Order: sequence, then structure tokens, then C-alpha cells
Amino acid sequence: MPTSVHQLDDGAWLSVNDSRQVNVSDLWWLARHDFCDCEMADFLAEGFVSIGVDHPNIEGRIAGQCIDCGESGVTDWLTLGRVVDPDEGEFYAVDPSSVHVPERRTRLAEADGD
Repeated sequence: MPTSVHQLDDGAWLSVNDSRQVNVSDLWWLARHDFCDCEMADFLAEGFVSIGVDHPNIEGRIAGQCIDCGESGVTDWLTLGRVVDPDEGEFYAVDPSSVHVPERRTRLAEADGD
């Protein structure tokens, strides 16, 4: 059974199988990112820019702002969650307060049209 993954409400939500799973009102703790000079950024997520699948992970690029230095930007690909049972569509979202390291992602740039 295919898993439906898309953005809702102008990038405010990640929807998996027509259920809102991850929203952008959270702070994400990012290490080794490329949009500001802070070693660790408390990133205020403002909107999903791109959503993709790197099975079994659901990934996204998020527009937002570092609350420490004020710099705005778009993250590299971040894992937003994982489909653990494709037949049932069971999805586990990541904890935004855990440390995310964008450069660990392997998604190709052409996946989002870059």
C-alpha cells in the first residue's frame, strides 16, 4: 500500500496518509548547518519548503530563523520521521528538540529541483 506524503496549509504541516503529523511551530536544534555561523542553532521553523521520501525516512527542507543570531535561511534535508510499516502506514515523527545534523542527509539536490 503506498504512503501518501505531502504539505498542508501552505507548508505549515507534514501530512502522512492524510493525517497531520509534524508542524512548523517547533524549535529545531541544528548542528553543522549552513545558514548561519552559530555552532548549534535553535532554529524556529516557519514553513516546509520541500518534502521528500528517502525510504524509510520522510525528509524536508524547512525555512526559518536562528533565534540566537537572527539569521534566516532554509535547512538542508532533515529527517522528519520514518514510515515503519508501509502496509499499515505507521509513521513515527522525530523529536524536534533532539540534535539534527543536516549534512548527514544523502538526498540528491535534483530531488527538489536545485
